[in-house]
Amino acid sequence: MSETWTVLRILDWTRGFLETKGSLTPRLDAELLLCRVLGLERIALYTSYDRPLVEAERQAYRELVRRRGTGEPTQYILGEQEFWSITMKVEPGVLIPRPETELLVEEILEAARALPQGVATPFRVADVGTGSGCVAIALATELPNARFVATDIEAIPLRLARENAERAGVHDRVEVQVADGLSGVSMEPGAFDFIASNPPYIPDGEFEGLMKPVRDFEPRSALTAGPEGLDVIKPLIEAAAEPTMLSPGGTLALEVSDQAQADKVMALLENSGFVECRIRLDYSGVPRVVVARARIG
Repeated sequence: MSETWTVLRILDWTRGFLETKGSLTPRLDAELLLCRVLGLERIALYTSYDRPLVEAERQAYRELVRRRGTGEPTQYILGEQEFWSITMKVEPGVLIPRPETELLVEEILEAARALPQGVATPFRVADVGTGSGCVAIALATELPNARFVATDIEAIPLRLARENAERAGVHDRVEVQVADGLSGVSMEPGAFDFIASNPPYIPDGEFEGLMKPVRDFEPRSALTAGPEGLDVIKPLIEAAAEPTMLSPGGTLALEVSDQAQADKVMALLENSGFVECRIRLDYSGVPRVVVARARIG
């Protein structure tokens, strides 16, 4: 057998290797890593299956595959992740954006479009626990007249959120602030029309059962929040219920983990005076976002 390692041959070998290491997307991982080494888009990779790799390319690829084989997420290896068709910079210390979190963007956009004046209104939006800034930045691209406050307490997310906002061309409307939840963000009556958050919500006891790439590489502070996973959500709901936070009829959207937690969050919202509370399923049928409105009058 020829010792020539073509694109197709090395992709096939890497897929098999990463399968043994527990990757849920071994072929995709193999392709993305090879694209980085060869400087190709994935579509170009498919037309280059017979291309042989030189030794320097094989060595560079071998190192990336080694890292992925330890469980390190492909997104950290590449330094980026797509969210809402926007490339976000990521690195260890910031939560990797998930497709499910795009539901927060969808819900805020739906609420904005339902208003008589539509998305042309100069809304104010808070993204609490912004991480990479993905939610605020995605919304900023869709709501050109809105202004955003994106909060976090960790240095790496704060830096990356600012960098991602600048890369997306919305840094003039996305203000990244150091804040614990909504504490100290604003004291103006009805400061925000919309508040969105993907907070830590995994119960502490479930941490060890998470997949290795999540458990060993992503920041625990962005994942777990007390015995019920509600230690961040509870004070956030209490703060959002204050008249200084949401305008009358304003929308609060929170990402959650499952049906049991969604039910608990619904109860917290109703007890805090929110109305029209409902649960949004993700595209796998899992309860993923709880949405509520501030009372009018």
